Amino acid sequence: MPRVAVVFTGGTISMRRDPIAGGNVPILTGEGILAATPGLDTIADVVAIDRGLTPASHFTFADLFGIHATVEEALAAPDVAGAVVVQGTDTIEETAFFLDLVHMGPKPIVVTGAMRTSEDPAFDGPANLRDAVRAAVAPALAGAGVVVVLAGTIEPADDVTKVHASAFDTFRSLNTGALGRIDESGEVVVRRARGSRRHVVASRAAERVHLVTAAVATDGTPIDALRAAGADGFVVEATGAGNTSAGLLAAAERAIAAGLPVALTTRCPVGAATDAYAFPGGGATWVRAGAFIAGHLGGPKARIALALGLGAGLDHDGLAALLADPAPIVDPDHLAAHLAAIGLVG
Repeated sequence: MPRVAVVFTGGTISMRRDPIAGGNVPILTGEGILAATPGLDTIADVVAIDRGLTPASHFTFADLFGIHATVEEALAAPDVAGAVVVQGTDTIEETAFFLDLVHMGPKPIVVTGAMRTSEDPAFDGPANLRDAVRAAVAPALAGAGVVVVLAGTIEPADDVTKVHASAFDTFRSLNTGALGRIDESGEVVVRRARGSRRHVVASRAAERVHLVTAAVATDGTPIDALRAAGADGFVVEATGAGNTSAGLLAAAERAIAAGLPVALTTRCPVGAATDAYAFPGGGATWVRAGAFIAGHLGGPKARIALALGLGAGLDHDGLAALLADPAPIVDPDHLAAHLAAIGLVG
């Protein structure tokens, strides 16, 4: 029987309604969640590790480094095949990507949670936890880094996105598609290899990397104000393929001149910023100003990468490499089928 370390941190999977508080609050420890999850003992020998009851929206970089340290310590045991991190779904895509960047070993790390509380008749926590443990011991996921498993799908950490506030199947990899799924029999079916991953060796993160989203009439005020307040850097979610107002670009130029890194991505859920447009505020003018292009990373993930890269002391080329897309990870036929499945091509 393989061994799996399961790190419990809180989240909806641990919550019940508190009539005094007027809503759901974290209550169940790892022991309580395991008690509500029959059948785990037929999949693996679970080593439960409690790290408190923290809503995912409360996580800090210090919390993420702490989770990483706990996971790596558990994985260091020769008889532990993989690890599962159980957390709130609000920031799973950021936690998973953070762990993916700093996790170097071949053993899988699977992040999971629940979309319904433990007293809900549709409580999905036990099924998600069983699937996550199955994924953590699957030989096909060795070397795949960190993945997210909920509602039966296996999603890569660098692309997974929460696309719906409350749907069970909210987690999708919009650019590349899922790596695979856990079928109804419990078999882990991996449809494609993960491909190249980004890595960074860091023991701290730059705390004040700010995310700024471009919209109609957004000028440079947010960047100027945050720079004056002591920003470490910026990620700008541009409209479309990387375009903003001229005023937002001008503020970014002032930040770059002051020595602050600026990364450009798109606010669109699929696709990437490019240098296709050369009008003032177009992507080409951002590149000429010295901004990094963040590949297919969305704003929250680009912020994680830039914060860790700065914490690691990476130079300009190192930051550019960390933010850029790694080698292609999807063959053209798979990508065409995926884009058709999500309705982006006919």
